[in-house]
Order: sequence, then structure tokens, then C-alpha cells
Amino acid sequence: MRAAPAAAAQGAQGQNRAITFPPQDASLNARGSRTPAWKSLLALLCLLITGLLWLNGLLLSLEKPTVTGALDQRQLELRALAMPAAPPSLQPLLTGVDPLEELRQSLLAQDDADPGPGQGEPLLQLALLQQRQGQDIKASQLRDRLQEQIPSDQRALVTALERGQRLERSQLDTLQQPWSLRPLTQRLLCEGLSQDPQGCGTSGAAQQAVWRLVGVSWAPGLLLLLGVGLLLRQIWQQWRGQAPAAPRLEGPPLDLVDVTLLIAGGFVVLGELTVPLLLSPALGALLSPLNGEPALQQGLQVLLLYLGLMLAPLTILWAQMRGRASEHMGEGEPTGGLQWHWRPFGSSALQALQVMLMLLPMVALVGWITDRIAGDQGGSNPLLELVLTTGQPLALACFALTAVLLAPLFEETLFRGVLLPVLGQRVGPGLAVLLSALIFAAAHLSLNELAPLMVLGLGLGWLRLRSGRLGSCVLVHALWNGFTFANLLLLAG
Repeated sequence: MRAAPAAAAQGAQGQNRAITFPPQDASLNARGSRTPAWKSLLALLCLLITGLLWLNGLLLSLEKPTVTGALDQRQLELRALAMPAAPPSLQPLLTGVDPLEELRQSLLAQDDADPGPGQGEPLLQLALLQQRQGQDIKASQLRDRLQEQIPSDQRALVTALERGQRLERSQLDTLQQPWSLRPLTQRLLCEGLSQDPQGCGTSGAAQQAVWRLVGVSWAPGLLLLLGVGLLLRQIWQQWRGQAPAAPRLEGPPLDLVDVTLLIAGGFVVLGELTVPLLLSPALGALLSPLNGEPALQQGLQVLLLYLGLMLAPLTILWAQMRGRASEHMGEGEPTGGLQWHWRPFGSSALQALQVMLMLLPMVALVGWITDRIAGDQGGSNPLLELVLTTGQPLALACFALTAVLLAPLFEETLFRGVLLPVLGQRVGPGLAVLLSALIFAAAHLSLNELAPLMVLGLGLGWLRLRSGRLGSCVLVHALWNGFTFANLLLLAG
């Protein structure tokens, strides 16, 4: 799922309180004293390392595989699987006229683009679809390729296809056991090998596919329309001067050197670079008893590595905040904070839901523009592919905990809780939102998704300014990731 911008409204008219900060000497820290030279040099070194790492990561992202093709193929499979159970009057709108032919053409295009050995199940699907179209020679060639690359326990199924055998359902189930095939492939095999091919498309899988297809196609469309309405309403209120006044932008009493050490030093150098080098071997040994459950092993590894990544920057932030609080103790000065403001929770949740819906229509627009200009350059979040291909419930729970809870809490703490207000003290709130969104987008190391992620950061930054509540930003981020996660689960089945 791509990110999208919210309607970044400017400050409300006359009745809104201006968010202003006094000019500050760049060499002074939050206390008004000069930052030690060693601290500035350390921050500069961390910044240079971060710049090199991020630039290299963004460029390398163009060479990484993209999940877009897999998502499109899964949606085609879902449409083909749902077609036998879809009401005839709704088939043109819900499933299309001939989704199996569309899937065949898509698989052919992928095979032509990458004429290597190929993957087992896509090749099997293509062989079955070619056989359905009467392309016997091409189907035979695909089966030969399959026989050369698949394990020996999977070859009996391909041999049965080559011989054109008609099998009882129990025999067919036995041949499929080594494969772990998706529902559509199972249906195609049933039609090609079963003694009763007429009953292959009326199973419960087709009925479930109809509801899943509604969930991934019609439901987002309705939410997009609702989001457009909310977005227009927000723009109208802003134009008429009816939007609530923006609260004063507050944040932790840190300076730019502190924030550089936190994000460049703690998040990147320690969290992204050092922690995986130190933690991965230990996790490999710790999780070795789960070698027989590779999906669960991978899910736990993702979760534990992310917890390790969070540890260094959050520890640094805690130490910085504690130090500032002790310096101001007894002086009667406000020490600032992260401004979570969760209460009343219902108000935060409703505000977050509205902003998330306003972001949705912009997702489609930004995604469309990005694809038209640059095409699909690869570099998708690897977690998307893991969710799409994993059927292990505990592994999915680990991925969900990482994406829907930990990532929103951690990223919003850094980028909207600390970076944005500290930048606001130096450059003003508008430019602070822009810069924090750019850094947030670059941190995801995906050049293809840089613009969508940046506008998501703009929307979250706008919410931080307009509401003064970091908690609402966390909820928007969690809803966003949760919406993406739910769509992947529906596609994967």
C-alpha cells in the first residue's frame, strides 16, 4: 500500500494562534549554553555515516525485487477463484470477463521477462492454463522445466499431468500434499485431473474468495469516496476560517545536535547498522530449535531485530530527556515532553480515523503519478512479501505486532515527537513538517516509495501541528499499517 499526502492546510486565519519561536544561535543548545565541540563533531560524523548509508540504500533499492507484481497476480488469482461463486450479474464488475485468461497472459509476460528456471507454482499454473487453451506443446515444455527443478516428491503430480490421468479426489489430494498449493492452483488441478471436474469450482473456497474480493476491491473504493468527502470538508473549513486554532507547538527541550545524535547516531549507526551485526548471530543460535518452522523463525527474528533496533535510540532519548529534566529541576521552567495526549482516547481515535481516511484518496493519486512517471522501479518493503507468502499464524502475529504496534510507536516518537518540534524551534513549523517528512521517507530506504512516504509524513506532520497530540499520529500510523496488513491477508487468503 502506498502512502499519500493529507491536505496540508496552512495556519488558520485570524483566530488561530501563531506558532512562533525566537531566533536562536545555532551554536547554542537548549539551555542557551554552547554545545561542546566533541559532541558536535560526533554528531557530524554520525550524520556523514547516515548520509552515505541512506544514499547507498536508496540506490540499492532499485535493484531489489518489488512486491507489486506478486500483488497483481494474487488479485488475478482471487478474481479467477471467485468467479464460479459470483452472481452472474456482478461478474463483469467483481471478477471481470475472463480472469483466467488475464492470469495466463500475466504469467506469460513474467516468464518472457525472466526466462530462467522460474518458480514451481507459477510454472505449474501456467502449464495448466496453457493446457486449458489447447496449447499442448507449450504446456509440455513447461512441465519438462518443472520436472528438472522440483524435488523428487513433487514429480508424481507433474507425471500425472503428462499422462492425462483421471484420478479420484483422494488420489489427487495425496499428489498435492508435497506442494502446499494455493486454492486456485488446486482448482485447476482438480479440473485437469479429477474424475469429476464439474464439481471443482463450487467449493467453499470460491465462496470465501467472493468476500475476500469484495474486501480488497469494493471496500477500499468506498473508503476512498468517504476520504474524498472528509478531505473536501477539511479544505472548506480551512478556507472559511472555521478550523480549530492550532495549539502551540511543544516538544522536548533538545537541540539539533541532540536530535542528530538520536536519529543519526542512535537510530542509524547503532540501530540499523550495529545491532543487526551483533544480534543476528545470537538470534540464529537462539532460534535454531525452530529450524523446522522457518516461517515462525523468520517472524520471531523480524520482531526481535526490530526490538533491538529500537533499544539504542530510545535509551539515548531517555538519557537526553532525563538530563534536561534534572537541569531544569527547581528552576520553575517547563521541561517540555513528547506531548502524547492520549486522553480522551475516543477523541484521539476519531481524529486519527478521519485523517487516515483523508490520506487514502491521496494514496491513489500519488501512486498513480509515481507509476506514470517512473514506473515500478522495485524496492518494496520486504515485510510485504513475507506477509503475502506466510500462512503460519504465529509468524503473522509477529509481523502484525512489528508493523501495527511497534513501528508506529517508534517512528512517531522520533520523527513527530522529537524531530519535528525541535526543527520547528529553528526553522518554523511549516519547514519543520517538510524536513521531518523528507527524513522520515528517506529512512525507509526505498527510492520508488520516497514520494508516497514523504507525503504520508507531511500528513502526519500536519496532524501533529493541528492537534498538538503525538498519540493521534501514532494511531494514524497504526491504522495505515493495519489497513495495508489486512489487505495483504485478504489477498493471501
